[in-house]
Amino acid sequence: MVGFRVAVKETDLFVHAVKPLEEITRELILKHRGVIEAYIERYPEFVNTLKPWRVSGPAPIIINDMASAGEKAGVGPMAAVAGAIAEHVGIDLLMHTDEVVVENGGDIFFKTNGPVTIGIFAGNSPMSLGMGLRVDPGEKPLSVCTSSGTVGHSLSFGKADAVCVLSRSCSLADAAATSIGNQITSKAHIGSAIDFGKNIQGVGGIVVIMGDEIGMWGELKVVRLK
Repeated sequence: MVGFRVAVKETDLFVHAVKPLEEITRELILKHRGVIEAYIERYPEFVNTLKPWRVSGPAPIIINDMASAGEKAGVGPMAAVAGAIAEHVGIDLLMHTDEVVVENGGDIFFKTNGPVTIGIFAGNSPMSLGMGLRVDPGEKPLSVCTSSGTVGHSLSFGKADAVCVLSRSCSLADAAATSIGNQITSKAHIGSAIDFGKNIQGVGGIVVIMGDEIGMWGELKVVRLK
């Protein structure tokens, strides 16, 4: 596949597809960002609330996805925004390519014809980029999203170096990774945070890395990276 990068404001996507689709990708980013921005203009509190958002009345699909993900994970809807944009851009790109990988700040939506290996960057942890997840999406798209309390600028109340969540929904994986990560302020919390995360409806796998310790749950195949 061909790799290319498209950035619009805060959205910075790295995409792999069977052919260059930069202009179409840019149009799709503008489309989906526009929907979210218009909703925020109508409901300004949507962008700041840290609590689940209840949609009142008809709303765009991407807004419903973000709200649903936040409600299931117990966080605000903006915890799902990066995953939601990656997912909705990726779904639309599948009209132009039969395989696609869309990465948005550590949140990955992909539909491929075979298995892929996703490396896990975990900041200063000795496990960072030393291991990866070998996953096969099968007939339907799959998503792996990562939250960190030590890397990047996204809001997290925890201190885990990386929390990866596997789900069919990229919005849900994003929100769940944030919610699980919020509960980990020490290595002693890894187990209880995973127990919490595996009960979020739609979560298929979890990896937590903090320092030199790792916790995992779900149908995950971990491989060593060179």
